[in-house]
Amino acid sequence: MEEHVILVDAADQEIGIGEKIQTHQEGKLHRAFSVFVFNSRGQLLLQKRAQSKYHSGGLWSNTCCSHPRPEEPTEKAAHRRLKEEMGFDCALYEIFSFTYKVKCDNDLTEHEFDHVFLGTFEGEPTPSPQEVDEWKWIDLAELRQDVREHPERYTYWLRISMDEIVSHFDQECGISEGRSR
Repeated sequence: MEEHVILVDAADQEIGIGEKIQTHQEGKLHRAFSVFVFNSRGQLLLQKRAQSKYHSGGLWSNTCCSHPRPEEPTEKAAHRRLKEEMGFDCALYEIFSFTYKVKCDNDLTEHEFDHVFLGTFEGEPTPSPQEVDEWKWIDLAELRQDVREHPERYTYWLRISMDEIVSHFDQECGISEGRSR
């Protein structure tokens, strides 16, 4: 079954609908979201994307990421995919958005207007094996250091959004890279 994404302009205004793989082959700008879920100890829940994913398989990434479907509100899509990918849901709120463009494997290009959501969760996820090969909770200081030393292990969108995530999480939650205030 074909999946479709929402094509947008630089201001995130919808300009059309595109078939997902074709949109990535052509590098067209489309709407996306990234979810970052933390626990009460300030650890981020990471997932290792399933090796079988259409791009970036086997890379560590944020808790969940995807695209809203046509006519689906972005926040609703974030909740849907969090349940589909990681097997749980939690309260989410949008903290910022950004645009990026990067060549991926399989001759695909990610060109996304990415809405970033933050949430908290206590417990163990039950991820879909079609989506996720591994998962782990990680302290932000450890993650930042590993991303600096081994960027090839991580998705591009995680690497470029991490400083903003750390800054926002520190301001909102009073936790700085895994240390309580």
